Amino acid sequence: DGRGKEGRGGVLSLVTHSLPVSCSSRVVEIQAQMSERAVELLGLPEDRPCLLLDVGCGSGLSGDYISEEGHYWIGMDISPAMLDVAVEREVEGDLLLADVGHGIPFRPGMFDGCISISAVQWLCNADKKSHSPPKRLYRFFSTLYTALARGSRAVLQLYPENSEQLELITAQAMRAGFTGGMVVDYPNSAKAKKFFLCLFVGASGTLPKGLGTECADEEPHQAKFTNERTRFKNIKGKSVKKSRDWILEKKERRRRQGKEVRADTKYTGRKRRPRF
Repeated sequence: DGRGKEGRGGVLSLVTHSLPVSCSSRVVEIQAQMSERAVELLGLPEDRPCLLLDVGCGSGLSGDYISEEGHYWIGMDISPAMLDVAVEREVEGDLLLADVGHGIPFRPGMFDGCISISAVQWLCNADKKSHSPPKRLYRFFSTLYTALARGSRAVLQLYPENSEQLELITAQAMRAGFTGGMVVDYPNSAKAKKFFLCLFVGASGTLPKGLGTECADEEPHQAKFTNERTRFKNIKGKSVKKSRDWILEKKERRRRQGKEVRADTKYTGRKRRPRF
């Protein structure tokens, strides 16, 4: 599915998707397809070249497609090894070693658009004691919003681990000033399904349609941002299994059955940390 494995057993890279060229051609093909789709969702003007930001550029596979389309790009990545591969490949874009959780260090309105392939979800991980995922996500989105020209878009392809992670990412994007929503390609396919967070800067645009949704109910697959805070439920309208809502509902059912149940507290449904 195009996801890499650099984060296991070592320093976690925000670029889990960009593997050395020596890796399988299938990975390169999937990377190219997702990059093409991300650039398409940007809705760039056809009459002039644009300057794009590639967040989590890795070895520059996404940048290759941007260059082929006649645009210019600057790539950011946290992994020196991946950027070394990009340099060896002699990519056409400029490269910057940086942790996007610290922010986007460019002047206001510099970019005509931003893409990211399989990188943003790693900001949800606390790899150091000092890391706060909500703060790092907000820092990323707020500085990205500033670095983008008014009327432009950011398209971030990601692999959310669960609905809570998806809610965290979208909530911080909305808080930073973005509008937009999630575009899901091939929502009914286990392998081809892809999530693209399509964000608008300034005036809100029309959310693009996901591929493979012609025969499906499109509304659930293109969730727009609102100011209402709602908990995620599954397709049958029930709370996600083992979530706080699910646990509270189960405890209430057991109380109605006359069974002894522990009192509800702020810790109900909260996961334990791996170590104390």
